[in-house]
Amino acid sequence: MADVGDMRAFVRVVERRGFTAAAKDLGLTPSAVSKLMTRLEDRLGVRLLHRTTRRIALTAEGEIYHLRARDVLAAIDDAEAEVSQAGRRPRGKLRVSCVTAFAFHQLTPALPAFLARYPDVDLELAITDRVVDLLAENADVGIRSGSIDDGSLVARKIAEIRRGLYASPEYLARRGVPRASDDLGAHDCIVLSHIPSSHRWPFREKGKNRTVHIHSRVVVDSGEAALRIAIAGGGIARLADLIVRDAVAAGGLVPVLAATHMVEPVPLSAVYPQGRHRMPKVRAFLDFLVERFSHAPWRLAAVSQDAPALARAAEC
Repeated sequence: MADVGDMRAFVRVVERRGFTAAAKDLGLTPSAVSKLMTRLEDRLGVRLLHRTTRRIALTAEGEIYHLRARDVLAAIDDAEAEVSQAGRRPRGKLRVSCVTAFAFHQLTPALPAFLARYPDVDLELAITDRVVDLLAENADVGIRSGSIDDGSLVARKIAEIRRGLYASPEYLARRGVPRASDDLGAHDCIVLSHIPSSHRWPFREKGKNRTVHIHSRVVVDSGEAALRIAIAGGGIARLADLIVRDAVAAGGLVPVLAATHMVEPVPLSAVYPQGRHRMPKVRAFLDFLVERFSHAPWRLAAVSQDAPALARAAEC
């Protein structure tokens, strides 16, 4: 088992990018972790790490060993969790990272129901649009939109997000209602800096697909900020349906070019490190997310461009 301990320490050093951070996670001193790495290298007969005073880097052999070791440890954790956690109630601290839009508009209102169902679970929620390294930050679950490209994580689809174009009635009364995608060139548009495709809005007009490059007047790094600016009359924004429902219901926003704008569904997923779903608290949370959100409760009924609110804006 000492060999497994050395392997686990090595993986932690790589994930934490240094001896000091790894030592803190392992409850050891940095010098003790360094000795473990030396012992491992001596046993294998190869150098796994390049060490300098400021950083560490994997050797070619270290890269191979890290990939294999991570899989081995995941299998061990899977086996132990499946046996030891079988039949246990969800308990302990659950660390979740979540994108801002979903957190504020959907997840946080639902969390009291989850906590009431599982009274032995304590929740630590981090809300950020930054891509969080779940292993490095010791998080159990991340909730992300878009494609998941990290091969070290398992993704479970929760629902689909649909984007639409929205503006306030006040803005449309002041600037006019666009009737075709070409009209957008004469409008103030709001785009998101952290979404690569946010400057390209897709349409289907006259039986053909086309993409309009948006020359934005306002660029923000938060969907929540784009929503607030649009409600305040700052322009037309392409927003996810999961954050606009209340604003549309209250009359603060109306759809724009709904008949021709292409929705392009975006997956919303829960991601977690290999084997983590075996833990009852994680499995319970994943099941809760799917149960609560797989039917997209925020989904707005399709509203045509001729909706009464939009018509009234055009007449003002």
